[in-house]
Amino acid sequence: MESAASLTLLREAHHIDQDVTLAINSLHCPFTDAIWQVFSNKEIWFVLYAVVLVFLYIRLGWKRATIVVLACVLTVTFCDQFANFTKNYFERLRPCWDQNMVDGGLHILEGKGNLYGFYSAHAANAMGFAACSFWGFRNDKRLRYRGYGWGIFIWALLVGMSRVFVGKHFFGDVMVGFAVGLLAGWLLAQLARLIIGRLRL
Repeated sequence: MESAASLTLLREAHHIDQDVTLAINSLHCPFTDAIWQVFSNKEIWFVLYAVVLVFLYIRLGWKRATIVVLACVLTVTFCDQFANFTKNYFERLRPCWDQNMVDGGLHILEGKGNLYGFYSAHAANAMGFAACSFWGFRNDKRLRYRGYGWGIFIWALLVGMSRVFVGKHFFGDVMVGFAVGLLAGWLLAQLARLIIGRLRL
């Protein structure tokens, strides 16, 4: 009985996720389509990553910055590889491969890619980098970096949501990606801070 009830609950949750995804995905026009495609293109953001890492070295000095940069790299690597594991384990179709979603009017802006999409690595990587770099900057005691925090977290949210707008992920995929990235980024940033404190850098 419990197994049947759980299965029914999962199906209901999936239907809600489908409806929410289609509702968000339907909010499009040629102008916003172009914007979402930019946010969805991860190669474009390598320049942003590089600029942030350079400023970490400027603000923290090479010793503390190296530890924080390694934490950021580990965060993104973990988020990305764990996403590959969960996609193959859960085998949840991307909306662009789900015929019900296509028939429901899903707006697709990119190639379909791989079959499975739970959870969104784009969302996890962006949020993980945002979290780890934000808390990493706070090893500089002179500033609190609130402005950077607002900017980098809004950027991460837009990167994640772009995956719904281009038709590559369900809203739920993105939300789980945000949660994984936030947790991984925070944990590795705290580990970096602990190491910096222990080494008295």
